[in-house]
Amino acid sequence: MLTFTDHERARIHEAVRRAEQRTTGEIVPMIVPSSARYREAGYRMGLILGWLTLALLLTIEMYWLPWGWHAGNAGWLLLGVIAAYGLGEWLGRFPVVIRLVTSRERMAYKVQLRAQQAFYQHGLQHTKGRTGILILVSLLEHRVQVLADKGINDCVPAGTWDEVVHGIIEGIKQGRPTDAICDAIARCGELLASRCPAESDDNPNELPDRLIQEP
Repeated sequence: MLTFTDHERARIHEAVRRAEQRTTGEIVPMIVPSSARYREAGYRMGLILGWLTLALLLTIEMYWLPWGWHAGNAGWLLLGVIAAYGLGEWLGRFPVVIRLVTSRERMAYKVQLRAQQAFYQHGLQHTKGRTGILILVSLLEHRVQVLADKGINDCVPAGTWDEVVHGIIEGIKQGRPTDAICDAIARCGELLASRCPAESDDNPNELPDRLIQEP
């Protein structure tokens, strides 16, 4: 879980404020622990451990079934499989296991969906000129989603947001998340300023400049 000191939060706040001074657009950085609950990870891990336990017990049955099959042995076999499934269900709550048993495509879809929900939840669709940009960092999936409204998204070359995403991910890997987020905000500010520069007499701050971080 990424944590930020008051000083680091202040740096991000200042980065947003500085970037928005030159543009009528709005930038919202946001960090969430995960984009979905992935309950199916527990079911999958439970099935995997259950089948593996069953296969192992049947493979070594000569050691634990010296007197042949009977109801008692079948009961212990069933109990072992159920216990293994329960263990897998519990393990499926941990991020490393979720990433192990969940496809990259599904996680990418969930992060994209969470970004879309956050975009509307925090009112970015109401910005003047439709130039709001959401920078969403989803920790469990190790993914970043940049979602820009139509007013700016239609004006930038394809792959522009991939560059911003890559910069944040690399910065987090190197242990400097605050720098990476501030750099991404500055880059988004440059793009906004080139497409929708601020007018000195009309540049209201439509959205808070703070970092949004969900527990």
